[in-house]
Amino acid sequence: MMKELNIFFLDYKSIGEDIDLSRFEDFGKVTKYNMYESEEVKDKLDDADVIIVNKLPINESTIGRANHLKLVCVTATGTNNLDKPYLESRNIEWRNVAGYSTNCVTQHTFALLFYVMEKLRYYDDYVKSGQYAADSSFTHFAEQFSELDGKVWGIIGLGTIGKNVAKIAKAFGCKVIYYSTSGKNDNPDYERVSFEEMLERADIVSVHAPLNDATAGLMDKDAFKKMKKSSILINVGRGPIVNESDLADALENNEIGAAALDVLEKEPMSPDNPLLRIKDSKKLFITPHIAWAGLETRIRLMDIIYEQIKDFSQE
Repeated sequence: MMKELNIFFLDYKSIGEDIDLSRFEDFGKVTKYNMYESEEVKDKLDDADVIIVNKLPINESTIGRANHLKLVCVTATGTNNLDKPYLESRNIEWRNVAGYSTNCVTQHTFALLFYVMEKLRYYDDYVKSGQYAADSSFTHFAEQFSELDGKVWGIIGLGTIGKNVAKIAKAFGCKVIYYSTSGKNDNPDYERVSFEEMLERADIVSVHAPLNDATAGLMDKDAFKKMKKSSILINVGRGPIVNESDLADALENNEIGAAALDVLEKEPMSPDNPLLRIKDSKKLFITPHIAWAGLETRIRLMDIIYEQIKDFSQE
């Protein structure tokens, strides 16, 4: 027999307002809040049996008054926002979602790369400005770009997404090398190297690692100085893995060729973020944490959350 549950979506707009959440009414009453600050929610969860949350911190401060709470579902893989010892002390279960966004994040990794590698902003502007229509030549060589074939692609974090990127990079003709941030990943399909060797050899460095003590600030000024001046950095892992001030300096000083980021240290982007100094889109391309957010990806995510609550309600 399915239990009747009071379900609270907290920062629900982080899922996207184009996703239909009405099916969660199968489990009982659904309340939606678009709240991102802890102080806003702590007095609104008295009747919550289930909380569905993305980034909002879940701890004694936010859920201390939620005396009926039984389950917290995180609409993401990372669970840094959960105070797990506190949840355990109250016998509150939690669930996260893994593997739902692998294809989408992989796709976005290559979208970021090709945008900066092939100088696509420049060529789009060149055509739309009318310059191509006024040109006498059928082609235009103002901005050079290179083939991906034959390049060395260095991967930081050869997990599920990293391996998917490696497979596709190899199909493009890249030599794939990787650095294991934990020191435990040993994949015979690709060459494992030290962090320093990866920086020195790679033409493209892509970050797919989780944020932890081993990765926080990993890509800093010392790392950028070891990279090729033509190299491209891609970060679709976690923002704090890259020191943004050091990256801005490296780009301005031409220590690396370009960077393409989908994640930042602070999101939304801080108005004083040093990367805002970089106006040249051939050097820097930033997207607002959308690598995971394809339509099918978000539908799949909520399918998984639905099944998690269904299973829980039937226990």
